[in-house]
Amino acid sequence: MSKIKNEPKITFSLIQAVRGQMEQRAQWLYLLCDEAGKRGLDWWDVGSHAIKRCGLNQGADLVKKGGTKSLKGLRKTLFTLPGQWMFEMDVKRCDDDHLDIDFHYCPLVKGWQKMGCTDEEIALLCDIAMCGDQGIGEAYGCVLDLPKAIAKGDDVCQLRYHR
Repeated sequence: MSKIKNEPKITFSLIQAVRGQMEQRAQWLYLLCDEAGKRGLDWWDVGSHAIKRCGLNQGADLVKKGGTKSLKGLRKTLFTLPGQWMFEMDVKRCDDDHLDIDFHYCPLVKGWQKMGCTDEEIALLCDIAMCGDQGIGEAYGCVLDLPKAIAKGDDVCQLRYHR
């Protein structure tokens, strides 16, 4: 029995449709890692580096778009209201050097659950996916801590960016 609890509270049809696209991208990550594994490659070795590169690129674009490395700018450009709905986010703190956000739902985890991934696979895929968020933080001159994660059986994902 899975220890992961991940059910949305916001269920509007448009939100569900966008989440479906996010689930599909999570499934792509799983399938890419699974195929790499079948060829003798380690999921972490393949996935983490690729996803980090994506995060670094996205972060550089966000810094350019926002014109600042303030974490207020990251919140404004990445964690917009539609994004907050998708992940049922709660912004806990936001200043120039700190951005604390709790995610109460994860469409990526839902996509992996739909693929029949084990709890261990979901935890690893989450770690790989979070390399993108770490890359974004690095582009802002920050680090990201993840004290809790839905993918690891917690009730919430706690993203903590800090300088």
